[in-house]
Amino acid sequence: MERRTFLRATALGGGSAVLGGTLWRGAAYAAPAQPGTGPYGALGAPDANGIALPAGFTSRVIARSGQRVGSTSYTWHNAPDGGACYADGSGWIYVSNSEINPSGGASAVTFSATGAITGAYRVLSGTRQNCAGGKTPWNTWLSCEEVDRGYVYETDPWGVKAAVRRDAMGRFKHEAAAADPVRGVIYLTEDVSDGCFYRFRPTTWGDLSSGTLEVLVGPSGTSGPVSWARVPDPSGATATRNQVSGAKRFNGGEGCHYANDTCWFTTKGDNRVWRYDAAAQTIDLAYDDSLVTGGTAPLTGVDNVTGSSSGDLFVAEDGGTMEICVITPDDVVAPFLRVSGQSGSEITGPAFSPDGTRLYFSSQRGTSGSSSGGITYEVKGPFRA
Repeated sequence: MERRTFLRATALGGGSAVLGGTLWRGAAYAAPAQPGTGPYGALGAPDANGIALPAGFTSRVIARSGQRVGSTSYTWHNAPDGGACYADGSGWIYVSNSEINPSGGASAVTFSATGAITGAYRVLSGTRQNCAGGKTPWNTWLSCEEVDRGYVYETDPWGVKAAVRRDAMGRFKHEAAAADPVRGVIYLTEDVSDGCFYRFRPTTWGDLSSGTLEVLVGPSGTSGPVSWARVPDPSGATATRNQVSGAKRFNGGEGCHYANDTCWFTTKGDNRVWRYDAAAQTIDLAYDDSLVTGGTAPLTGVDNVTGSSSGDLFVAEDGGTMEICVITPDDVVAPFLRVSGQSGSEITGPAFSPDGTRLYFSSQRGTSGSSSGGITYEVKGPFRA
């Protein structure tokens, strides 16, 4: 289809909105969803876990910070953050970062084919404030340190191989990573108010021990063609964001997700979802709450982001109304779930099980508002195929 761009979004009565066709290449403008519904329908009352969900979906608690995971002897980490799922025979693994400093690191939970918890263990230790990260096509987890001159650590979700620090991927306040196997690069976000958007080109795809760190150079506005320039000193002795003239600035880079020649990433400082078209080498906005008209913006406090097999984006809120919102390929934006009674927390680590029927995420500080109060959840139901 022809790509059509619309400049305004419209909030509907129950908090859903329709954006112009800027999200998916080839998406056309969509008719508005019914007020307050979105693709999955209206949210019901909070369940026993305090999660408001559409009809047909259920939630359960997988782990709590400071408590043993299921019937295992492993104690779950504080401040659970970014996460990803990995196929493991007939079951799967969910890996989760710990955003505390010092200690940080990451842990994993294993599941059987029926979803029963079968184990839990540490996969990364001795690091600092591991916030988000990303999954690689060769089934490792990139755990990113959200500290000045932080590192990226490549970890083994099975906990067998030792984690490896990947210095060539640059030292800066790392947030998230997303792999683009078509171009053989890893996209990286930077969580500072004048941060940049990067890509790492490994010398050999699948081996992150060496390569070239590049920064996006582009227009001063919100859309247009972009290019990439090599960062001369990835060690960050001089901040990587200040080494290349014309590097485009982003206000607090957060989560990123790659699919179908596109990398979506969020910026919390201005509550935007950006879209980088890797094939066309252009950038534009997929969501901007300042352009919402006619009501309250349906998505505030943008943070971690993931995608489903249907092409839907699921964007977690840091604060806001403690929701995970869905952005559909036809540009409808609406709440998918809401966590109640946890206004001092943020939603982190959304990731789908390999079969797409379960969504994992955490409330980083839970009901207590403390890093020791984190709760990790699973939502199961009829996700769109």
